[in-house]
Amino acid sequence: MRRWVKVSVSAAVVLGVGGWIATPYAQDWWLLRTACDGALPVDAVRELGRDGDHFKDASSATHEGLGDYGCSVGFDGDDVRDDRLLETEAYTRRDDVDREFMTVLSESGFDRVAPMADGLPGYVDKYGALQFLVPCPELGKDDEGRQRKLLVRTWLGRDALRGTPAAYETAVALTNSASDRLGCGAEPLKAPGGDAAPSDPQEDPRTVPLADAGDTACGWALKAGGLKTAQWRVAVLMNDAGPVGRCDLYARDADSGEWEPRLWFAAWYGDWSNRLLAEQGRREPDALTATARCDGEAANFALSADKDVPGVGETEKRKLFAAFAEARAGQRGCTDLSLGG
Repeated sequence: MRRWVKVSVSAAVVLGVGGWIATPYAQDWWLLRTACDGALPVDAVRELGRDGDHFKDASSATHEGLGDYGCSVGFDGDDVRDDRLLETEAYTRRDDVDREFMTVLSESGFDRVAPMADGLPGYVDKYGALQFLVPCPELGKDDEGRQRKLLVRTWLGRDALRGTPAAYETAVALTNSASDRLGCGAEPLKAPGGDAAPSDPQEDPRTVPLADAGDTACGWALKAGGLKTAQWRVAVLMNDAGPVGRCDLYARDADSGEWEPRLWFAAWYGDWSNRLLAEQGRREPDALTATARCDGEAANFALSADKDVPGVGETEKRKLFAAFAEARAGQRGCTDLSLGG
């Protein structure tokens, strides 16, 4: 009799656990704990998917020999237009990394971008995806002697709550996991914490008065002189660690009185950017450009400008561009800076 009672109690426990797992809440919990090979910060992903009713599926695949990794999570709900909550793609092969840059920077490099929080080695591309580029010390160098790197792109669905700190927390966790799974050995990244959240590149960027830009990554524009500070504002679209970034200078439109971008200064780091400079030359033969060597690879800088910028002639443009290129090269420890154009 005792043996029968013991077995019955065990069966009841199993049935109880099975019933709990069958509940929608438990299914969500289990899916998030196991999705993306267990790398997801569960609370952060719940925040991203707050507009959905539940999480419905997940998938992941690692091809270490091919240098790529991917994972995705879906969710569902009455008001959800797109059932994709997030997708991550990671690459360590040079061709794949270069292709990704050229795909999202297809307009001679002056596509819309947004900066990541200071210290994070990445940027937000025109589709709103968070792109991180980190060196892979355990993978050594490629056939051309360049340090191999890992590019991780995390895209959040259009119904995900993108503009929250949870977006950084999730993307950073996925980047660290991809590094482990592909044998990259990158130094683990840390989410910025606090209220820091990614910006949407498709929204008009926040600008600051030129007089207040001195401590930003675009502070060179103030220090260079030559611009009347009261007449200019700056959109700081770069940090000091990302592979892509811009400083856009705004002036008031004479007719509407609205602040409009008039000068676009771009910086691109990596040999892939040589193609962008070639495209820039074809699109604007008289464009101002510069090259340098940074961390064993090319870096390219360019200026795109309105044809007529009141108070800023060709001489002033050249002076500003030189200040920009010198500041970026100096900050990144680059050598062999050469101003062209």
